Amino acid sequence: MKVINAIYNFIVGDMIILVGIIIAVIILSLIGFVSAFSALKPAIGVILIVAVLTVLTATLTREARSNR
Repeated sequence: MKVINAIYNFIVGDMIILVGIIIAVIILSLIGFVSAFSALKPAIGVILIVAVLTVLTATLTREARSNR
């Protein structure tokens, strides 16, 4: 039972990161392809960094709270 619980916790942790990064990539591709968002093209790198840091912080916060 402990093995199943460990696998479940591993997958759930990775799912949060996976979904967050997929959302960030979709938003960045919209900025790249939709001409209405062309003013945001110079900030794509900053948006990506902020999105990744937000996703990783959310995952770390979830893990820190689950250990209490």
